[in-house]
Amino acid sequence: MKASEFKDLSIDELCAKETELHKELFNLRFQLHTGHLENSARVSQVRKDIARVKTFLSSKQQA
Repeated sequence: MKASEFKDLSIDELCAKETELHKELFNLRFQLHTGHLENSARVSQVRKDIARVKTFLSSKQQA
């Protein structure tokens, strides 16, 4: 997702998205280690999305 898509989400939606991304990252890592992952670039993409969500979450909680 792009950063602009995260801007419009509320705090609850950001928390839910973070949980969803963590689950996806777990599944991707599992596939990576078992050799079934087709797109290895997706792992770093999900990690960056988690960082974006955490950034927007902290900025909204401070405001």
